[in-house]
Amino acid sequence: MKTAITSLLLSLFLLTGCEKDKVVDDAELPGTAKEFIETHYPDATIKQVVKEREDLRNTYDVILDNQVKLSFENSGACYEAESTNTLKLPDSMIPTNVLEYVAKNYPEAFIIEWDKDKTDQEIKLNTNVELIFNLSGGFLRVDK
Repeated sequence: MKTAITSLLLSLFLLTGCEKDKVVDDAELPGTAKEFIETHYPDATIKQVVKEREDLRNTYDVILDNQVKLSFENSGACYEAESTNTLKLPDSMIPTNVLEYVAKNYPEAFIIEWDKDKTDQEIKLNTNVELIFNLSGGFLRVDK
């Protein structure tokens, strides 16, 4: 009996802890996320919003009609952006220190991906160079 209860509890825990992705209407997107899109991509429209539930928190993955993919926290803060190899991410969404470093050290390149987590931020250039910065935008290293 004890084994059956343990198995049942373990099964319930695993089922509730699994990722759940669901396509939702863009009306469910947090207001801050909508403002971010309107500010940085005024000519783009939202094609799809996927709400993800992972570890008891919601995130939103947004695909725009220009093939840019954005990820937002439940608060609406953007933490990831990815474009095609030929489409530059807007300078307005990249921290100034990061932009200045790229302009000085990679003047022919432009940023096509940006990813921020709890400890650092990473960018990818159209030349496939990946650079790691601290949260303040200070250069740390080239990612290999």
